[in-house]
Amino acid sequence: MTRGESLPDSESTDDSDEAALTRRRKIEHIEICLEEDVQSRISTMLEDIKLVHNALPEIDKDSIDLTVNFLGLRADAPIMIAAMTGGHPDTLDINKRLAEAAEELGIPIGVGSQRAAVEDESLVETFRVVRDFAPSVPVIANVGATHVDAASAAIEMIDADILAIHLNPLQEAIQPEGDCDSTGVLDNIASVVESVDIPVIVKETGAGISGDAAVRLESIGVSGVDVGGVGGTSWSAVEYFRAVREDDDTKAQLGIEFWDWGIPTALSIIMVSDATNLSVIATGGIRTGLDVAKSLSLGAMAAGIALPVLRPAAQGSSLDVVLEIERMIEGLKVAMYLTGSQKVEDLAEKPLVITGELAESLKSLDIDLLQITQGA
Repeated sequence: MTRGESLPDSESTDDSDEAALTRRRKIEHIEICLEEDVQSRISTMLEDIKLVHNALPEIDKDSIDLTVNFLGLRADAPIMIAAMTGGHPDTLDINKRLAEAAEELGIPIGVGSQRAAVEDESLVETFRVVRDFAPSVPVIANVGATHVDAASAAIEMIDADILAIHLNPLQEAIQPEGDCDSTGVLDNIASVVESVDIPVIVKETGAGISGDAAVRLESIGVSGVDVGGVGGTSWSAVEYFRAVREDDDTKAQLGIEFWDWGIPTALSIIMVSDATNLSVIATGGIRTGLDVAKSLSLGAMAAGIALPVLRPAAQGSSLDVVLEIERMIEGLKVAMYLTGSQKVEDLAEKPLVITGELAESLKSLDIDLLQITQGA
């Protein structure tokens, strides 16, 4: 797909089998994210965090070390290309470009839900291409919490280093064909944790993870959570546009009503970190290197990005993806330099100023603001 070229029209809506419906939904999600404004209308709350400037950093910016331990694996920067796509023939080139960028930069990469390829083997390559073009970086498989029987196949499909189990109750509630039976989800996740020999993380898809949910996940042995907080792409918004296409007025109204439902990213990071010892990945509205730095200062081990690299991957080249991420990396390095942080881990030890709605939210949740702002 060349720059400026649009994605092909989605498949006709008369597909009747489940695999075809899943495949069609995959491409519709990409089309809507590229064509419509699906941003949350409320913020990540990261703007309520101020890193304290250090006029005497006493470090060389060029010697700053960005490497991190990513669930036992090396990453050359604390930035992850978050799960986006796969499962439709037209997504293969997108994942290839994302994988090439991840390999060049030495950063982790996730894939979209692999259910479609489990149902239809002809789609396996749309996911497998990620491992083929990113052979040396952490690759993260992805299955839904209500389809954990596909976990082993998903891992094998892409020779994954990590498995992500995604939670998307809000999206399912708005989706025209959504499945809102979440009975037994925690037990399902626990069975996967016990049965696989790679780290398992649990990720939200835009509505955040609370401290209580994180405690329950920690109790069954997951290695970490990807908070997927409010402030970035609203999947309620995405499903609103799908409902409009399907002439489903009730679901469309729900999409509007719950457009901004959930826990903002910054608040979710703090809630999880305050309640557990889980590794935390910050996703949801991460748009700049300063956003990454703020997330790390709250205790996240890395930050994930999706929408900022979707357009260059869909309509550009892997170089365009690399350039977008390199701009973010440079912003992170400047933030580290200006706080005197030689290593990524140092950011969590620096003092912070937390104001505004985030401070009020922490107070209402009885979370110790002073402990957060003073650093280690």
